[in-house]
Amino acid sequence: MPRFSANLSMMFTEWPFLDRFAAAADAGFEAVEYLFPYEHPPEAIAARLSDHRLTQALFNLPPGDWAVGERGLAALPDRFDEVKAGVRTAIAYARATGVKRVHLMAGNADRGDPAALAAYERAVAWTAETLGPEGVALTLEPINPRDMPGYFLNDFAFTEDLIARLALPNLELQFDLYHRQVLHGDVVMALRRAMPIIGHVQVASVPSRHEPTHEEMNDAFVFAELDRLGYTGFIGCEYRPRAGTVEGLGWFEPYRPRRGGVS
Repeated sequence: MPRFSANLSMMFTEWPFLDRFAAAADAGFEAVEYLFPYEHPPEAIAARLSDHRLTQALFNLPPGDWAVGERGLAALPDRFDEVKAGVRTAIAYARATGVKRVHLMAGNADRGDPAALAAYERAVAWTAETLGPEGVALTLEPINPRDMPGYFLNDFAFTEDLIARLALPNLELQFDLYHRQVLHGDVVMALRRAMPIIGHVQVASVPSRHEPTHEEMNDAFVFAELDRLGYTGFIGCEYRPRAGTVEGLGWFEPYRPRRGGVS
């Protein structure tokens, strides 16, 4: 049975951020993820996780200045010191929340630029090696250019080859089903091939990025395939609700864990 993580940056936005943990638990989720936790003290987030018996599945390392359009720093040759500072910040949140995976955003850069490529590989290797003693894995996620134009990491084959070449034990592929379908299609065959290096999976409908199990992909089949492949991690619900988070959770009902006492 697949297990799902509610992405609190996109779901339950009808509530203030720290109240979304309770809303997700009330809806039946056993895990949460989000883009960034850094506007709130790590202790505050840890308390919400504990109060509502939630697992922290994932969050992103600091991305630079998100408000002005930065989408990560790893591929920017002159920003390595900021990457390192961001990792140190994220470690405090990882220790507080118990998260076992964090995602490093690459940034907007040309993958054909040798300086950008060298900067990215250096940042990935350093970050993974720094997180290793913390018991935290580093994930890399290819993102499609329709949603994020100019993003450096926009190809699954390149990402898989990089992970194989660096051969770091805690370096994993973040396989977003939505991004894979938009970029390349052939989702199930790609899952079968890449399963040994997949650390986290995310889902949204294609092309609208709403609730799964409708539109272009047969999400229920893909979820069953993940079970057949032995995937035991969480599937992050990184989608924009079509008309209210709770109102759109009908797709989740067959997968909802039955657990009492959560409020």
